[in-house]
Amino acid sequence: MKIEVYSPTIRRKEMDAVLTAMVTDKIGPGEQSRFLIQIAKEYLQYDYCLALRSPAMALRMALAALGLEDGQGVVISALSPRYYGQVLEELRLKPLYADVLPGSACMGPETIESALSRREEGTPRCIVVNHTLGFVPDTPAIAQMGLPVIEDCSHSYGARLGEVMAGSSGVFTILGLEERDMLTAGGGALLYSINRRDGSVLRGQSPLSEYSLPDMNAAMAVVQFKESARNLERRKEIAQAYTQSALRTRHKRFIQREDVEYNNYAFPLILETGMKDVTAYAKRKEIAVESAFEGTLAGSGSVPSELCPEAYSLSLRTVLFPLYPRLEASAIGRVAKLIMTLP
Repeated sequence: MKIEVYSPTIRRKEMDAVLTAMVTDKIGPGEQSRFLIQIAKEYLQYDYCLALRSPAMALRMALAALGLEDGQGVVISALSPRYYGQVLEELRLKPLYADVLPGSACMGPETIESALSRREEGTPRCIVVNHTLGFVPDTPAIAQMGLPVIEDCSHSYGARLGEVMAGSSGVFTILGLEERDMLTAGGGALLYSINRRDGSVLRGQSPLSEYSLPDMNAAMAVVQFKESARNLERRKEIAQAYTQSALRTRHKRFIQREDVEYNNYAFPLILETGMKDVTAYAKRKEIAVESAFEGTLAGSGSVPSELCPEAYSLSLRTVLFPLYPRLEASAIGRVAKLIMTLP
């Protein structure tokens, strides 16, 4: 049987929660959505939160809350999701593309400074920090650069910077709940603020019911939060097996800061050989691997390669291997063997 790269972590508990929500008289935004916000607060320790239907909607509302005007610039990583570009275009804001640091999936203060120097592209007004593949950048240093920061920790839920959880340094934080996010509700996002001052800005925004997360999705997300500790531990066990295999190859791992506890959202390798050779080899073994950054701005060709050469290079030679809590021991062994014998 073929092993897929991604599989949503959905068990019987999630299905029962959704079915319970479906048999109520109301399945749109309601009691379950409010309960999700309450449960999430226990895990994320925020001041205020909105439960919305998509991460794109959350990004749009966060940018609007900062009061940005037409033509102003927003710094984003070249390895940000493609929808970032669409949202900025719709709001008539200018993207200022920042490269990632060498051997890293994240931008840093140095690459952001380079993006800020291109002021002809729009007066910089804020920075959107995406935690690509769950890797957490130096957000405290970025937050001290003088511009408001919006953090996207959709992939980094469960990661910590010392004693602080990922997503605690920005004015606003987005936690996506899409199919491939760390926590999934089948779709949706939480937009929250850690401190009371910034939370008061969100309190002034009352989204229409058509923008709010339906109860069916919220019910699934509640269980995802409750099961998150077990799922994180399982991911760690699987990643340890893969790492032992990867150490016996010439392919490279991403650099994560020593003060950050990675959540093992994914298992990417930066290839020293061609991606086609690796994908073809994996296909023969009935194991799916895929380009890590195909769905990003750099991977889709939206960012000129000369502006962000590191991100462009990574988009051509980084692949993901299957890693999710529901993988059985036999499947983990097959993937570990594949990694160890890569061409």
